[in-house]
Amino acid sequence: MIKDNTKTVLKHPTKALNYGKIISVRGSVIDAYFEDSLPAVFALLHAGEHQEIAIEVLSQLDDKTVRGIALTPTQGLSRGMQIEANGQELKVPVGKRTLGRMFDVFGNTIDHLKPLVEGEKRNIHQAPPPLNKRSTQLQVFETGIKAIDILIPLERGGKAGLFGGAGVGKTVLLTEMIHNMVGKNKGVSMFCGIGERCREGNELYHTMKDAGLLDNMIMMFGQMNEPPGARFRVGNAALTMAEYFRDDEHKDVLLLIDNIFRFIQAGMEVSGLMGQMPSRLGYQPTLETELSALQERIANTETGAITSIQAVYVPADDLTDPAAVHAFSHLSATIVLSRERASEGLYPSIDFLQSNSKMATPGIIGERHYQLAQQIRQTLSLYEDLKDIISMLGMEQLSTADRLVVNRARRLERFLTQPFFATEQFSGVKGEVVSLKDALDGCERILADEFKDLPENAFYMIGNIDKAVEAQQNNNKNHPEEEAQSLKQS
Repeated sequence: MIKDNTKTVLKHPTKALNYGKIISVRGSVIDAYFEDSLPAVFALLHAGEHQEIAIEVLSQLDDKTVRGIALTPTQGLSRGMQIEANGQELKVPVGKRTLGRMFDVFGNTIDHLKPLVEGEKRNIHQAPPPLNKRSTQLQVFETGIKAIDILIPLERGGKAGLFGGAGVGKTVLLTEMIHNMVGKNKGVSMFCGIGERCREGNELYHTMKDAGLLDNMIMMFGQMNEPPGARFRVGNAALTMAEYFRDDEHKDVLLLIDNIFRFIQAGMEVSGLMGQMPSRLGYQPTLETELSALQERIANTETGAITSIQAVYVPADDLTDPAAVHAFSHLSATIVLSRERASEGLYPSIDFLQSNSKMATPGIIGERHYQLAQQIRQTLSLYEDLKDIISMLGMEQLSTADRLVVNRARRLERFLTQPFFATEQFSGVKGEVVSLKDALDGCERILADEFKDLPENAFYMIGNIDKAVEAQQNNNKNHPEEEAQSLKQS
């Protein structure tokens, strides 16, 4: 690979080159004619003055013509120009040398640091692990985030979806999970940005660098301004890098994809450019096939596991949209983010009644955890039903039992918020990782009305439940007249 001052130029071996000519250029879609042998599907073609324009073959139109999608901008291409194929597919570097670096879909570093050390490269198109190599043991993946570990336990080697519209906290939650995975579990994190804004990639890179987490993390971006072909393939490229650590290094990998909807959207653009008949709402007819080809590679094997958490943008917050429906079918857990909770300042803004996990059964998480989770859901559900009465008639019209339910629910809602490391610089509150045991103990004590005399705000943005008692004691020391008034009223 040769680098000049402006761009990266790929230099290919002269042997086994197959030359053809471009016969059509329609945006990102290129038709090419080959006299001798026809390139295979997924083969990479190169054209342009320095062979800097990469095109992936997607279909063979006849015995002499192929149609491909460009992975780079096509400015400067015209009919009759020479195009070459070397019989290879798109490859990306793998191995420990990729840790701490940021890549594009071609495996080129984009972090302005020294060039990557030469080493092994692998095709981005790989078969999923066969069934006989997959692990059949179900294990819980602890995130250190109370709300998720208690109510929506994630599966090690499974896929969890993070559903929500714009601005409800998907990226912040993903960033926090990276922090906890690298900091607590000492695993490898792979962040794949599909259709991300360059601002978000830049912020994430510097956040991870400042937190000292970059050494065990890899980032790959197919930015929003790149052609749909690049955004469509960046997920496969990131998975190839993650599979190396699972299969060769025998490590657990946390793969975060932000945003899987952009992958579907890129596929929709590619499908339209290739002239395929659109399906419902304009989606590609091959939506399920393309999504499955990516998702089936994320698996728990005998040697290691790739646990994936995927942000899923939901168009217009409509969970019946085909993109959301097809994504649901691959997931073992769904975390639905609520705009209403976000507006109330309850972060992470998870809608506990819409979110669910297939791991939340007594046989997997244990009887005590299961019963507690059911109690919490029941309490929050009853509170949801009582909200209309409270808004119209006030708390005074509720029965004593219903008031207790409301008090428990409001304290649970606030206890299930948590200060994040990812937002320290904005909130000024130090982030915390909470163990599952401490989280369960706190919820159990709230449900037993142990803290019914403490104000609701004492439970907001704390880690362990003991912090609520400490906060109230400190408040009483600072405001003794308020404590006296409270005791008088009681």
